[in-house]
Amino acid sequence: MIDVSFDWGWVGRNWTDGMEIGSLLLEHIALSIIPVLIAVIISVPLGYLIFLTGRAANGLLAVLGVVYSVPSLALFVALPAMIGTSILSPVNVAVALAIYSIALLVRNVVDGLRSVPGTVKQAASAIGYGWFRRLLVIELPLALPVIFAGLRVVTVSNIAMVSVAAVVGGGALGQLFDRGLNSSFLTPIVVGLALSLILALIADALILLIKRQTLPWARGRRLA
Repeated sequence: MIDVSFDWGWVGRNWTDGMEIGSLLLEHIALSIIPVLIAVIISVPLGYLIFLTGRAANGLLAVLGVVYSVPSLALFVALPAMIGTSILSPVNVAVALAIYSIALLVRNVVDGLRSVPGTVKQAASAIGYGWFRRLLVIELPLALPVIFAGLRVVTVSNIAMVSVAAVVGGGALGQLFDRGLNSSFLTPIVVGLALSLILALIADALILLIKRQTLPWARGRRLA
């Protein structure tokens, strides 16, 4: 049976020593956020290219949906054979999460671009905007509320999925779950859950704050 008592002393002893909770937290942040940054860099141009394919975009998005449906644990195990990393390497986790992030975020980029009214694009072209300037100045800003909504989902999902890597020997804060279950000790599990939840809430709040500061005109829209 699991010891259901909570030991604050264990938290203090292990914040900097032993399991080094602080280090695991920093590792969790890095493994969660770096794939999101990579996904943003790749998803915007990729989403635009898919958007340009017209009706074929739905088929391409369906393929990405299949990729996103692959169980994370299976991808963590399969990737080392594909990219030559160790199954315990943080790179393995980061690449897997970047793939999931791209698969999800590209759809939001396409949906955001589709939400831009055709009349707005025609008006921009009529006053002399080329396709690139129109994309940067008109289409992307109008698509950003939808893209931000996807970014929030991707970020929170990554924070949750990092812990799954504990099954293959990684997992950052997920290691606390593993230790608690192996030793039938509740405190590491509670600490891991609490820190993961707090991290997800802070990340989501920061993205929402950035959205509101950069898109003040979109505050009244119900896309978040």
